[in-house]
Amino acid sequence: MRSWTSPDVPALPGQGPRLRLFDTASGTTLPSRTEEPATLYVCGITPYDATHLGHASTYVGFDLLVRAWRDAGRTVTYVQNVTDVDDPLLERARETGVDWRALADEQVELYRSDMTGLRVLAPDHLVGAVEAMDLVAAAVEEMVDQGVAYPVPVPAEELAALPDDGAAAAADAPGDPAADTYADLSQDPFFGTAAHLDAAEMVAVFADNGGDPDRPGKRSALDPLLWRRARRDEPHWPGRSLGPGRAGWHIECAAIARHYLGPVVEVQGGGRDLVFPHHEMSESHLRALTRFDAPVLVHAHGGMVACGGQKMSKSLGNLVLVSDLVRQGVDPMAIRLALLDHHYRSDWQYSAERLRWQRDRLRRWRQAVRAPRGPAAETLLAEVRAALADDLDSPAALRAVDGWVERALADGDGGEEVGPRLARRTLDALLGIAL
Repeated sequence: MRSWTSPDVPALPGQGPRLRLFDTASGTTLPSRTEEPATLYVCGITPYDATHLGHASTYVGFDLLVRAWRDAGRTVTYVQNVTDVDDPLLERARETGVDWRALADEQVELYRSDMTGLRVLAPDHLVGAVEAMDLVAAAVEEMVDQGVAYPVPVPAEELAALPDDGAAAAADAPGDPAADTYADLSQDPFFGTAAHLDAAEMVAVFADNGGDPDRPGKRSALDPLLWRRARRDEPHWPGRSLGPGRAGWHIECAAIARHYLGPVVEVQGGGRDLVFPHHEMSESHLRALTRFDAPVLVHAHGGMVACGGQKMSKSLGNLVLVSDLVRQGVDPMAIRLALLDHHYRSDWQYSAERLRWQRDRLRRWRQAVRAPRGPAAETLLAEVRAALADDLDSPAALRAVDGWVERALADGDGGEEVGPRLARRTLDALLGIAL
């Protein structure tokens, strides 16, 4: 899948410090590795609605991580998926009478535009579920061969009527083509150690987040779907010995991560609503596929964004869309400032008044960095670097910039010519704010 074009990142003098990042699983802040290349997997969108501020907050947060890593001299490989076929997408397509492929393409293109406007560095690999079906089928077959996955029969009346070539392929498959395939989580002694939920809590959260704890034929209520056998009026792809069908959600990310990043993912990221079941289950699948007990070193999760007193979500209809704000004339850099004004792990409440304040802040910053002279900015650079190295503390970085800007505006034409230029490069390279 085509990604977007990354903005140019200005060079800065020196090098940033080693970064420390909060790990959800251990509840501690862990230092990044230093010698090995950095690997980052961030769960992307399911493209059935446009990018809202909750999405944007997550992707801007991990954009800071990529910028800080690269400033510290590390080589970064960043992978992000797009779940461009899934039940919510298919349901939205049926509701609106739009072909699901056209809906996905439209929303992915809007997402690219939003990320470009917000100056988010593009992932090295933006991978759609549709293009990863072969990867997933092969991964599920490996799990079946290991004895950590099993078939669950599908009622005949639910099965898709396959074309002749599909029916022949299903008949020749060595597995059971009339079955879904599920992971046997009882084979994973580490399952549940990241989310810290008891059994009843896990079942409840699983049910509320697309799981099927009551599915007949499963060995355990929490066992997740790996491969969904083709159903009537649903898209499907060749599944090798599994029969025609499509990928489950959690295995999609595990298969993509292993293929593009190898056996160890340094940081697995996303919103906090993905801690369980998605990240817990996808890491369980990675353990099976890589034979590593800890294939994810740091589990990093962003906070939730609320509007009108409730978490921003499609079901509640309280979304604030990046594209809508831009159409209303809001500078994307003001939107990015509004996102950076909250620590990436914090929950926060959107308000139009707060956004207006960020627009004023942006105006002051531009005035200061475009002046012919201003205060020296070496200390500012060090302060922004130190803030980002401390678990991506963007509010502290913004406060450091505010202090420099106030001095610059108070000094008038005083100071040195290089100060504003270095300040401008610092904000661009480390915070993604182009002035």
